[in-house]
Amino acid sequence: MCHTPSMATRKITITVPEELVESIKGRVDARGVSGYIAAAAAHQDAMDRLRELAERLEEEYGAVTDDEQRAALDRIAAIDDWHDEQSSRPGEAA
Repeated sequence: MCHTPSMATRKITITVPEELVESIKGRVDARGVSGYIAAAAAHQDAMDRLRELAERLEEEYGAVTDDEQRAALDRIAAIDDWHDEQSSRPGEAA
């Protein structure tokens, strides 16, 4: 979870669809619902910040081309392959 011990908390009231609450409660105990929802909100906040950064970078440097995107995805795939190879070596920690 994204909550750190020094992070201040505040109690708020939110409205959430009943089906969603029941689904969450099925995965966590009653005290874990707040943590679950806080983690979801922290994730959304991080995604929003990332989107804002991407927009600022695009304004400053221009849009990513298809070739640049493909090259980045190829690099990520190569890193994943390397990691999988390292993880599959017997007796070695990843």
